[in-house]
Amino acid sequence: MTFEPLYSLSGLVVGALVGITGVGGGSLMTPLLVLLFGVHPATAVGTDLLYAAITKTAGTAVHGMHGRVNWKIVGSLAAGSVPAALLMLWLMAGVDRKSIGVTNTITTALGWLLVMTAIMLVFRSQILEFARRAIGDRMPPQPATIAVFTVVLGFVLGVLVTLTSVGAGALGVTILLVLYPRLDVREIVGSDIVHAVPLTLIGGTGYWIIGEIDWSMLLALLVGSIPGIVVGSLLAPKLHERTIRIVLAVTLAVVASKLLAG
Repeated sequence: MTFEPLYSLSGLVVGALVGITGVGGGSLMTPLLVLLFGVHPATAVGTDLLYAAITKTAGTAVHGMHGRVNWKIVGSLAAGSVPAALLMLWLMAGVDRKSIGVTNTITTALGWLLVMTAIMLVFRSQILEFARRAIGDRMPPQPATIAVFTVVLGFVLGVLVTLTSVGAGALGVTILLVLYPRLDVREIVGSDIVHAVPLTLIGGTGYWIIGEIDWSMLLALLVGSIPGIVVGSLLAPKLHERTIRIVLAVTLAVVASKLLAG
C-alpha cells in the first residue's frame, strides 16, 4: 500500500466542510475522487461508503448521547434501505463495472443527485414552507401513512446511496422534515446520521466483497478527514453558514455539470 498525501489533504478539506455545513461527505468526496484523481466511479463509491460508515460512527455516538435519535424513524428507514442496498449490490456484482454503460450510469446518477443536493442547500426553507402550505390545505397524513412513506424513502435512499454514495444527507433530511414537521431539526439530523451508518457499512462491505475498495486511499482519506471534521465543527459557530452553503451549492452544481457533460 502506498500513502498518497493528496488524498489526506482532500479528506481534510471535505471533513472541514462536513463539519461546517453538515452535508454528507459523499456529495463532495466521490465526485472529487472521480474528477480530480481519476478514480473509477465504482471504486470511488465503494471506498467512500466505507469512509462514510467510519466517519459517521462518531456522529452517531454524539447524537445518541444527547438523545437526538428517533429510533422509530431509523427503523422505518432501515426497513426500506437495507433490502434496497442488498438488491443494488447484487445487481452491481452481476455486471461488468468497468463497462462504459455502468460507468455512465453511476456518473449520470451522481451528477443529478449533486444538482438536487445543491438545490436543497440553497432552497430548503422555501421547499419546506411550500410543503407545509400544501399539506396544511388537506387532512394531515395518518401515522401509518407517514410510516409507509418513511420506508419508501428508505428504499429510495438505499438505491441512491449504494449506487452513488450520495443521498442520505441533504435530500434525506429535507424529506424527513416534510414528513415529520413537528420534530426538532436536530432529532431529524441525528436520526438520518444514525441510519446512514448501517446503510453505508452494508454498501461498503458489499463493494469490498466484489473487489471495489482501495484500502490505501481509504486510510489516507481518514487521516485527513477526522481532524478536518473536528476543525470544521469548531469553526462552524464563527462562520456565516448561509454563505458557506451557497458557495458549496455552486461548487456542487459546477461539479455536477462536469459529470453530466462526460
